Amino acid sequence: MLKITKKVEFKPEENKMRSVADTDTAKKIFNSRKSNNLRFLLKQRFSWMNKFISEADIGVEFGSGAGFAKHYIHNRNFKTSDLSSDDHLDYKGIDAQSTNFDEEKFNYVIASNMIHHIPFPIKFFREMHRILKKDGKLIIFESYCSIFFQIATIIMKHEGFDFTKNVWDEKDPKSDEQNAWAGNIAVPHLIFDNVKEFKNNLGNLFSIEYEELTECLIFLNSGGVTSKTFYIPLPIFMLKFLNYIDKILIKFFPNIFCMGRRIVLKKIDNSLS
Repeated sequence: MLKITKKVEFKPEENKMRSVADTDTAKKIFNSRKSNNLRFLLKQRFSWMNKFISEADIGVEFGSGAGFAKHYIHNRNFKTSDLSSDDHLDYKGIDAQSTNFDEEKFNYVIASNMIHHIPFPIKFFREMHRILKKDGKLIIFESYCSIFFQIATIIMKHEGFDFTKNVWDEKDPKSDEQNAWAGNIAVPHLIFDNVKEFKNNLGNLFSIEYEELTECLIFLNSGGVTSKTFYIPLPIFMLKFLNYIDKILIKFFPNIFCMGRRIVLKKIDNSLS
């Protein structure tokens, strides 16, 4: 991974994004006529997940925020959850590191742009393994901290990244434990890029079944998902064209342009070992 610097941190008051953590405003914008860019982005982020979900499956999303996944996941047994107590959530006040759900309750779990907010990712993965059924799937969309993403982060002073963290350490938090919206967008790289380390730390819990890199310009011109910033409203045909350009840029220069990754992990049954 190409790095401008290994560590960049910002104070909350430095953040140049608007409506940070304001899910009500995010929902209003999503439901307005000016939401083409955001809706297109979210469709790209969630629709692919349906390939890994069967009609009868029981699933939940952690860190649901404004609950946008409900518009794109085609499964009647799908529920949303978050640490917050927002009315639109199916499960409120849920810590993804310790959910209190029954063992082997879900066929699939969705984690969209939330793992890089978790202070102790290893606790999250253990908890997901516990609550997933046999052969259950952990369906992930996460940030990809390319040069472009690092630059955007430095300009907007939103979240931050720290490649110096030991992501497997259970004592040193990777993000602010007191702020659920604090994030470290280097975390997905620290988890997934080193396959040997992934297998050493999570190989007894999950196998990587699918991985794909995605999005750049459609994210930069989305206006932001929950936190908001400037964007240029575009018609669908222009957004499709941007998405086509993204695919070319990411195919040839992922470490420069890519801003997202899709991953599916499959639960490994430890009782067989």
